Amino acid sequence: QVQLVESGGGLVQPGGSLRLSCAASGFTFSSAAMSWYRQAPGKEREYVAHITSVGSSTNYARSVKGRFIISRDNAKNTVYLQMNSLKPEDTAVYYCYVRVYGLGSWGQGTQVTVSS
Repeated sequence: QVQLVESGGGLVQPGGSLRLSCAASGFTFSSAAMSWYRQAPGKEREYVAHITSVGSSTNYARSVKGRFIISRDNAKNTVYLQMNSLKPEDTAVYYCYVRVYGLGSWGQGTQVTVSS
């Protein structure tokens, strides 16, 4: 079955950087577009970034554009989210998402906390 496993979260100071990873299995990764979402405490889950199956096109939420970079390595079945210039408002659980076989699937999430 589809499995997504996020990693790389942690505690970072404002202005710092983190790189999240999402290891995928159970589907043809190189044929699937991938996305990142996040959910802050008390808020709804929100879209962060998207990348096409071969990485030729990316898209970002306005709140992270210019600071975050989504990328993928199809040889490793992994999608990444490089997060730079982090702000306290970036604090959230970050989730990997894919829609294949007509169904959407989520990872378990990885916590990112931006605080001094």
